[in-house]
Amino acid sequence: MAPRRILVTGTTGQLGRALRDSLPAGSQWLEPGARLDITDEGLVSATIARLKPDLVINAAAYTAVDKAESDAASAYRVNRDGPASLARAAREVGARLVHVSTDFVFDGGKGRPYLPEDPTAPIGAYGNSKQAGDEAVQQILGQDALIVRTAWVYYPGGANFVRTMLRLMQERPEVRVVADQVGSPTHAGGLAEAIWRLTEAGEGGLHHWTDAGTASWYDFAHAIRDLGMQQRPEAAWARLTPIRTEDYPTPARRPSYSVLDKTSTWAITGVPPHWRDRLADRFALGQYLA
Repeated sequence: MAPRRILVTGTTGQLGRALRDSLPAGSQWLEPGARLDITDEGLVSATIARLKPDLVINAAAYTAVDKAESDAASAYRVNRDGPASLARAAREVGARLVHVSTDFVFDGGKGRPYLPEDPTAPIGAYGNSKQAGDEAVQQILGQDALIVRTAWVYYPGGANFVRTMLRLMQERPEVRVVADQVGSPTHAGGLAEAIWRLTEAGEGGLHHWTDAGTASWYDFAHAIRDLGMQQRPEAAWARLTPIRTEDYPTPARRPSYSVLDKTSTWAITGVPPHWRDRLADRFALGQYLA
């Protein structure tokens, strides 16, 4: 059997690097030859026509949630127009497309985990741009496209909550952390493994995937601090103080509860570790503070 030819966008991001780190045996990682700008439809079309991948995974995204409020045009170019270009180009060569989406397509008002089929209601420019991208992909490819919604992603070397908290907790005597927004932290390595399993199973349509369990940002920060103190007990670590969302105003609103229901997806991929266990298992202080 010929190796599966795979093209991944956003390869310098957290998920892109995790996908490369976990590439299944018997797969061929395709190099476009230069940075693939997914907002350049001509370049996307020409690159995919030249490489002829079997599978395209879109891990590229505009993720500056607050900046999107004042620069929605950029968010829509990357999060809507880019995926649409990838979907059209993939269709032309008969490639499968995986598009990675977000919990921010929901408003957080449900109060219990969101099912893949639940109505979406984003409350900010970022969430709206991601929903628009999901809809564009679905319109072009239908159920042949695999759309994976995830949340609170982190990975060594990336700009993420773990890295930010570790830095702040060593720079300040006190760090104030929002305690009334609830979601599910997700290690990009586990997400990458789930994507590989879903593609190998030939899945399409909407899927939700995060690590198991739920947390507030304050809970997540406390777990990070505990692990940091275990690995560097001689350091001075900040005191953590829980605050409300209203005490930390930001340009963009965030969903107060964005836990995703993963039951149907886990039936295919298997149930992942609890987020606390995954964090502890993959935690190396030097990788996040380097």
